[in-house]
Amino acid sequence: MQHLDVCGKTSGKVWHRKPTPSTDNGVMVNITHTSASTISKGRAVRFMHSAFDNTGEAFMAGDHQGNVYMFDLAKNRFSLVQKCGTPCTSLALGLRKKSEFLIGLSDYSLKCYDTDTKEMVAWMKGHESAIHSISVHASGRYALTTSADTAQLWDLDTFQRKRKLTIKEDVGIIQVFFLPLSNTIITGFRDDTIFAWESDSLTCKFQLPTPPGKSPQYRSFAATKDGRILAAGGKSRFIHLWALDTRKLLRIVEMPDKVTSIKQLLFLSENFDEGASQVLGVLCQDGILRFINIHTCKLLFDVGEVGNKVNNVTASPNGRYIVTVNEDGTMNVCCLQALSSEINKPPAPLVKVVTNNKMSNNTVTSEKSDRSSKSSKRARPVSAPNLRGKENRARSNGEAESDVNELPEGLNMERLQAILKGYYEYPGKYRMFIWRSILRLPENHSAYAALVDKGTHPAFEKLNDEYPIKSRRLLRILQRILSALANWSPIFGETQYLPVLAFPFVKVFQNNHLVAFEIIASILVNYAQHWFEYFPNPPINILGIIENVIGHHDRYLLQHFVKYNVTSQIYAWPLLETLFSEVLTQEEWMMLFDNVFSNHPAFLLMVVAAYAMCARGPLMQCVELDDFRYFFHHRNAVDLKQVLKEAYRIMDATPDDIHPKNTLEDYKPLTKGQYPVFNKYPKFIVDYQVQERERIRLEELDYLRQRQVSMDMQHETQRRQQEEEAWYRQQKLLLEAEDKRRKMIHDEEQKLTDQRKRLNALNREVKFKELQLLDAARRKFLHFQKSQREAELKRLDDEVQRKALMRDQETEQAIEEAEIRNMELQLKKKMFEQELFREYATSSHHLRTEQDMHRKQAELEDRIQQRLKDAEREREMEARKTMEENLARASQKNVDVWAGNEVEYRHRLEDLQRDVRNVQLARISAENRSLEHEVHGLMKKCQEQRLDEKDGGEEELAEQRREATEAHGRRLDFVAAEAERGQAHGRDLTEDAIDSTYRSRLGQSYLDGTTRSELLKSFESLSTNDTDAMATSISLETKRRGFDEREISLLNEVRRLRQKLATEGRNRKPPPAVSCDA
Repeated sequence: MQHLDVCGKTSGKVWHRKPTPSTDNGVMVNITHTSASTISKGRAVRFMHSAFDNTGEAFMAGDHQGNVYMFDLAKNRFSLVQKCGTPCTSLALGLRKKSEFLIGLSDYSLKCYDTDTKEMVAWMKGHESAIHSISVHASGRYALTTSADTAQLWDLDTFQRKRKLTIKEDVGIIQVFFLPLSNTIITGFRDDTIFAWESDSLTCKFQLPTPPGKSPQYRSFAATKDGRILAAGGKSRFIHLWALDTRKLLRIVEMPDKVTSIKQLLFLSENFDEGASQVLGVLCQDGILRFINIHTCKLLFDVGEVGNKVNNVTASPNGRYIVTVNEDGTMNVCCLQALSSEINKPPAPLVKVVTNNKMSNNTVTSEKSDRSSKSSKRARPVSAPNLRGKENRARSNGEAESDVNELPEGLNMERLQAILKGYYEYPGKYRMFIWRSILRLPENHSAYAALVDKGTHPAFEKLNDEYPIKSRRLLRILQRILSALANWSPIFGETQYLPVLAFPFVKVFQNNHLVAFEIIASILVNYAQHWFEYFPNPPINILGIIENVIGHHDRYLLQHFVKYNVTSQIYAWPLLETLFSEVLTQEEWMMLFDNVFSNHPAFLLMVVAAYAMCARGPLMQCVELDDFRYFFHHRNAVDLKQVLKEAYRIMDATPDDIHPKNTLEDYKPLTKGQYPVFNKYPKFIVDYQVQERERIRLEELDYLRQRQVSMDMQHETQRRQQEEEAWYRQQKLLLEAEDKRRKMIHDEEQKLTDQRKRLNALNREVKFKELQLLDAARRKFLHFQKSQREAELKRLDDEVQRKALMRDQETEQAIEEAEIRNMELQLKKKMFEQELFREYATSSHHLRTEQDMHRKQAELEDRIQQRLKDAEREREMEARKTMEENLARASQKNVDVWAGNEVEYRHRLEDLQRDVRNVQLARISAENRSLEHEVHGLMKKCQEQRLDEKDGGEEELAEQRREATEAHGRRLDFVAAEAERGQAHGRDLTEDAIDSTYRSRLGQSYLDGTTRSELLKSFESLSTNDTDAMATSISLETKRRGFDEREISLLNEVRRLRQKLATEGRNRKPPPAVSCDA
């Protein structure tokens, strides 16, 4: 048993040497899958399910990580076909497209993948629980999927759900599947009911009756390939076999006592049962897979161990392999032929030989004696010594005849020859089995594998050029078998007709390469005796035997051949080297070799002679040599049975002196273990041809190598030319792109200029709108001021009226008091006081009015001045911006001119240096060094001058800034002194006004509540606030003017420095010219 671990592999070989399954468990290979990840390294990945394809030579398996592998046992290859990422719950192959398969996943979905493209074809949803079984129709068009709660029918052409099986909630589904090779659907439910449905119309065909007695509790079903018997098992050790054609219970099979329940059932296909399977596999609860014969109820063999139970099993349709998925997650591939020889045991022979009693033996012997006497009269007389020799040979071989007649696998040669005499052929179903038994093939697997492992023989490396075959598979098989023959004996590598001779057997046994090889080897050893003695010429001795036989039995035909120079190489050798494959159909060719393999090797030569003799009529009409060649290379209207009958006749009627039996030895099967040595050929000729072939091969390799070198050089030259052309194309494209970019930049600059013009126009419109808004705001403010003044005048009028009314009231009151007290004194007093009060009120009113008017006038003047200043500042800013732009343009132009002069100066200097270098290199080098020193000195001097100018400019700028700061400080001191003097003057005026008011006697009642000091403080606070506000405004205005002056001075300084640099650049002189003496 071999082991295979698919860990981290996407493809490889299933086994590295030919497997030899043991008869104990029949395991060919054990397949495991260990995890390759670093976290769970070494942990086993369990395989879940497997399924075979229709050929039975390949199966598919899925694990619980969603990996799906394809194992091809015929090609000895495996490959990873899909990674689903979800555990597999069921698998199925056999779709209409052979490369597609169905897989049920644990997410309750059904997917279809393609093994060739490794892509998903369809994704089908509809189940609400995991799919535990998938059944595909024999046509591959429909599929049935079954879960715990429902079953669904899918159309695989459109991948759409065609029908869904609806059931009651309390009745579960066990299994739904198609019967093999029919349109019937079988459904099994948990209540032990079994229904049959028509898949096209989905109508119920019948229902099987419920078995009597205790409920069997079915859990698994299986049907034979012909669909006539249905096996059902469940939670008991009884298996019910139903006859579906009669719909009755056929029998009940009781398993051993150790079996308590049945998990799975499956029928094995056999070679000779025509679909009526007799072997049933039963997977029991103990994990043991038992195989029983349903007719004899005999336990044939079992698979599995108690320590490692079998979870599920799959059998190949051809009945050769089974795959078991074990409890530990591994898979075992078992060979059924090694487990039981009774499965492939041939059936009883179709022809029974009648045995005679003693009385009939006498009659038979008498008939034989009469027949022999008649034949002896026709034949030539034989000498007595020959007769005695034959009798001694017959007695010595009498004991060996029984051994020769007995063949392997229970066959008997006499019975097979009786079949040939009656039908001239074996049954097509058993032909391959009979051939293997007749030829007694040893099946040396290891020896054949050793020959194949030597690789393809050089003589057949270009087989496809000489013999083009449509099927690539047949070509590979033919090439492999021919290479094995050439590796077995060198003569076969030099035999030109070997592919034509071997191809029919390769085509018949394309699924079993070993049998094809050994049949061809048996033919070459036994039926091609003495063919290679005259190599490379045809076997003259064998062709002479055939010519003698034809001359003995039909001398007129031989004379006709001689008359038209038709030799045996024309009418016999084409049939032998192709083994009649060119002149016979496949059925006729198989019939022919049924007889050839069942007779002496000389029978093949008799068939060649018989074929020419049976075609005597058309051959006698041929007179052209090409017609004869055409006749023996193409199919003709010749009855093969008549040819065989004639061959048997001439086999018996040919005299011993020309009979091929005297030249050819009896059939000897190939030896077991190792194949016999084949050296019956002229070795020196073969060795010479091998040497010549090797020499030619080496010369051809040398020629191919030189041609490859020249081709590589040519390809390299072409590649370089292409690269150069591509470089030129790229440069051209780059130039075009550069021109395009330049044009785009020009267009963008034009657009930017237009956009700037539009922006300037828009700015002008915005400024105009701002001026309009300012004018509207000014008019609105003037209107507001007018309204305020009118309201103030109205208020003053109201105040005057109120005071006049008060005055009238006081007057009336004074008059009344004067009348009461002393009319005259009081009247005078009141009048005097009223007059004084009126004067005081008038003076105070005039004083307030003047102050209000002065304050409002001052505010109005301040506003006007502020507006004037804002307008002036805006004009100054616009002018400054214009000046800055003009200055920047002028500076840039100056810098450009200076840079142009500098570049021109450098160009002239470089031209002078180049002229000097062309005249005298050494002298110019020295002069260049001196010039470089001078240039460096000039540049250093210019740099120092510029640095000095920069330092002087910075000092001058600092001095100007210091002077501006001092001037600004002086201005601030002057403004502060002026403010203090104005404040003092205002304070003096205020004190004088207060003193005059205080000294006045009039208006004493108005000043009763106010002391002199309080009045003075109020005036001081008022004057102080006015002075501070004025000082603040003066200081802000002074600072703004100082900043503007400093900015203007800095701009003037920058302009002056640029003008100075430009002047120096213009006044700079070029270096002195160097005289160049010849």
